[in-house]
Formats: sequence, structure tokens, C-alpha cells
Amino acid sequence: MRRTFGWGGKDLCREVITQSLDKLLDAGLYTGEVTEIVGGPGSGKTQVCLCVSAHVAHGLQQNVLYIDSNGGLTASRILQLLQARTPDEEEQAGALQRIQVVRAFDIFQMLDVIQDLRGTVAQQVSSSSGTLKVVIVDSVTAVVSPLLGGQQREGLALMMQLARELKTLARDLGVAVVVTNHMTRDRDTGKLKPALGRSWSFVPSTRFLLDVTKGTGASDSQRMVCLMKSPRLPTGFQEMVDLGTWGTSEQSPQLQGDHT
Repeated sequence: MRRTFGWGGKDLCREVITQSLDKLLDAGLYTGEVTEIVGGPGSGKTQVCLCVSAHVAHGLQQNVLYIDSNGGLTASRILQLLQARTPDEEEQAGALQRIQVVRAFDIFQMLDVIQDLRGTVAQQVSSSSGTLKVVIVDSVTAVVSPLLGGQQREGLALMMQLARELKTLARDLGVAVVVTNHMTRDRDTGKLKPALGRSWSFVPSTRFLLDVTKGTGASDSQRMVCLMKSPRLPTGFQEMVDLGTWGTSEQSPQLQGDHT
């Protein structure tokens, strides 16, 4: 039997990321599943991941494993979000300790990290206060795309091995796995689409697109979020969100538990 505990779920707390995004995600992210955030450069994918980390570590008092393959994550960025949530320096420090950052700049390093998570890494994270609830991979494209040129057969095999590891991780450890993916241009139509192709498209249970909003009155932090794939809701829903308001306790992500 499956149960849900949301980013504001019954088992945790009633904080919300943004009501508009939670509406698209059917009340939040789900443990036991892979959720993918798709967008072009500067669309805010990492900002969403950081907000998720800050909320889980501070608001829910749970642990996060953040796998950084871009090299752009710094403690100061997370600290800024935590400072927006609480002025208490002890609370900020405690939340920072609950966010474990691991850097993996190629597919083999990333596979090692994920496989180790069931053993030593899982024990280390679980030994501190709270429980591991979210694993973030920012981004899968950075480690997979270099494999897909030239000898594609080997690259595709490694990509699908990573896919299996992520889905197994989500299911076996009962965590929410969040991955970011880039956009690429279709050779035939010229239209933008999620990178990594059709084979990868079956990996995430939920996929949503972050698109930079252009137009009169739109701020630099506003994004249009479009639901591209969901096991619970019809796709095509769109909502406007303002990333500039994220990170505070009033605007925080919700987490839905989905344990078997």
C-alpha cells in the first residue's frame, strides 16, 4: 500500500513551495519516484534544486544528498536561502549540515556515488539527525551528453545503467530523486525538446519545463512552468512562478511520500 507525505504532507509539515507549482505536481514531489526539471540555460533549474534542499534540510529537518556535476554549487548560495528562512545562525548551521554535497563530473563517478549510497553514504547520512529524503542530481545532462556522440552504443548503455540506478535508488531507499536536464534542438523540426532522447524520457515519472518569461511586466525571476509528464495529472498544465520568492518558509517545496 502506498502512502503520501507531501512537501506539506501529513507526516511532515504544511509548508508549500509555491501553490502554483504544487498544483502542477499534484501537491509536491513524490518519494519513490524520479522527478525531472527541464530547462535552458538560466531557466532556474539549479535554483529550484537549492530551494528543495533548503526546505527539506530546514523546514522538514531531513537530509539531502546533492550530486553536483556542473561545479557551480557553493555553500554561500544555500546559506542565502537559509538566511531567508530563518535569522537563527544555529538553525542555519544545522540545516547546512543536513545537506551533503558530492561532486561527480563524469558518468563513472556518478554511478559510484549512487551505488555507494546504499552502503556507506546512506549510513553516514542516516547517522546524523533526520533521514535522507531527497537525492538531487544537477545535472544528468552534464555527464551523459558527452557519451552520446561517436560510439553511441556504449554511451546509451551507460545512460540506461544510470537510469536504472536512479529508479532503483528512489524505490529501495524511499527517497525523492530530482534530476535536471537541458534542452536541445530537434534536427528535423528545429523545435526545442528535452535532451538525452526518447530512451531517457521513460526514466522520470514526472517532468516539468521551466521557461524564462518574456513580455511586458515580467520580472527576471518569473518562470512559466509547464507539466510535460505526470502519472497523476493531465499534461500541458501551465503555471507562473516567481523564483525570487522561493526559499522562504512561506514559499517552499512540498514533498509527497510514496512508499510501498
